[in-house]
Amino acid sequence: MDLRELDTMGGFFALRTSGDAPGGGADGVPLAEVYAGDTGPLTRRVDLVAARHTPPERRVAASIAQLGLAARLWSVALGAAALHGRLPDLDPARLRWSPEGTTPDDLWLDLADGPRTLPATAEALRAQVQDAHLAPLAEALRRDTPVSRRLLWGNAGSALASAVRQIDAWSRDTGRGDVAERAAALAALLFRHPDLSGTVHGPGMRRNSCCLYYRAPRGGLCGDCVFDRPPGRGGA
Repeated sequence: MDLRELDTMGGFFALRTSGDAPGGGADGVPLAEVYAGDTGPLTRRVDLVAARHTPPERRVAASIAQLGLAARLWSVALGAAALHGRLPDLDPARLRWSPEGTTPDDLWLDLADGPRTLPATAEALRAQVQDAHLAPLAEALRRDTPVSRRLLWGNAGSALASAVRQIDAWSRDTGRGDVAERAAALAALLFRHPDLSGTVHGPGMRRNSCCLYYRAPRGGLCGDCVFDRPPGRGGA
């Protein structure tokens, strides 16, 4: 599988490997360590987001940070599955993350023991992204910052929907309607899971919750926001 082709779909789809990652990948932390209890890197990421957006509550920064990482994970996996019919093994012990990095240099795959791929099924996608990453990421984040699970799963659903829309746009630009069809079919199956079911609705996949970005001083509403206009700043 040529992971470099994913770059053409956009920065969130790009996945570096240890050979072309900054510093050869040495300065990243395996996400398995973060999920196992080393929340220092995650705390640094939330700190960076908080410094950039200066929200009134830390949970806003935590939500923004989690949404960004969820978007990276879904995009890489769904993009590869739809484009190649296979997906890279995103084992958290092999997937390294730089909390100070920006897309696409924040995430890379350690191939020291060779490349591994899996069949492009909804079951494999769910196991690779939702079970292996998003569920333990949510719990790790909640150890740093009190933030509701409903909000975090809403972010996960929004991130998946965003990946589908981006793949659809890429497919129209490149004449690869087959790729968009595969992505939409896989996502439809993924959205049947109880954690993701009901997080988005309608043909435009508009989300049913809010990531709280509007509460940042320079924030606003995301394109798929549940709100039509920002609630009062004093709202929950």
